Amino acid sequence: MAVAKHPHQSLKVLYTKILNTLGAMPQDAMYRKHTETIVKSRLALVLAEPNALKLEEKINGGQIEEVVLQAERELLLARKMNQWKPWEPLENEPPKNQWNWPL
Repeated sequence: MAVAKHPHQSLKVLYTKILNTLGAMPQDAMYRKHTETIVKSRLALVLAEPNALKLEEKINGGQIEEVVLQAERELLLARKMNQWKPWEPLENEPPKNQWNWPL
């Protein structure tokens, strides 16, 4: 994996884009609630910690390059979630006992 030249800047941009994307979702959507919590806490760390190695330790998500990759993938997922709209009601009722296990 290539060394990130400007990880703080990359993460600020990505986390801001993720938060903007989440803003288009209903406030009570579970994906939005949980992702927003994580992203806001990580963005606060990025803004507070100028040292990349210390930031890496505080985030505890692997090397900083991996954290950037995770943020890129989360942005893609958030955009997909806006397309999929999993918070909307089902079109059809699920089959009886679909969620029961073992059968």
